[in-house]
Amino acid sequence: MGPDKVEKLCQRAQLAIAERDWDKAKQAYLMALGLRSDLPDIHYGLATVYFQQRELTSAAHHFREVTRLDAHKAGAFINLGAVLNLLEQYEESINALRKGIQLDPHRVEGYYNLGLVYKRRGQIDLAITAYKEALRINPKMADAHLNLANLLLEREKYREALQHYEQALQLRPGWEKAKDGIAEARQLLEGGKAKPAIPGTPIAPVPSKTNNDLDRMIDPVVHAAFLSNLHHATIVSEETGRLLQKVLGDEVEPVLKELSTVLLHKHGSRGELDACLTKFENALNRMRSAHQALKTAVGKVEDFGKRFPSK
Repeated sequence: MGPDKVEKLCQRAQLAIAERDWDKAKQAYLMALGLRSDLPDIHYGLATVYFQQRELTSAAHHFREVTRLDAHKAGAFINLGAVLNLLEQYEESINALRKGIQLDPHRVEGYYNLGLVYKRRGQIDLAITAYKEALRINPKMADAHLNLANLLLEREKYREALQHYEQALQLRPGWEKAKDGIAEARQLLEGGKAKPAIPGTPIAPVPSKTNNDLDRMIDPVVHAAFLSNLHHATIVSEETGRLLQKVLGDEVEPVLKELSTVLLHKHGSRGELDACLTKFENALNRMRSAHQALKTAVGKVEDFGKRFPSK
């Protein structure tokens, strides 16, 4: 009954998120947390809700819990880093973002948020490098073009800045910040007096795309239920993979050694051999069961991949 109750509460929270009813979503996740405090996806959901409500300290706490419960979740580290940046905890933010990038070097928002942190610390050259890396992964990221252009303008690289302002405007037609940047860069190229630089545009932590199709984008609110279910399916896959590894190491391998010993020593009794064969068959059955569970879990993740939403 417990697991079913937790699942229903999480589904209720996901529906509330889709309706942007953050209070209702938070209440459902907190009830689920009271039943199971060891599930990373519950903490992830709560962190997302707290972020939307601008309760940044609570959001950071629950993203930390996700990373504690599962140290391989790149998205959790990156989102934690983005929130810590807003909390002005820059050193810890950089560490979290670097860890997320280390786990998944293709997460564009990791580099983007790293650029934001470096900019706020006054490390302009490092920020430029981070934005360029983000644009290498996703050349259609308008905010990265704008922020990079602002920094290039500050470094007096006016022509390069102008190129990125123009790309930002092309990606987001009518964007006033990009228009102002273009006018300023052109004025500076012509040797005129410039206006103050436009500040960088922050971006909220969002789940990263998991493929290289840069035209496929998702909305973390509209597709909240899908993302949560995909996240859960991924966690189940990891758990079943660890279970299979544990069965192989803790059960199959020891009983194989025992069986080899009995077969190689003629003094062993028939009863001893039969008992060993029974244990071996039991271990194989558990291995088959764990393997089938892993195949089923991976199949669900693959199915979500085929149904990945696109705009």
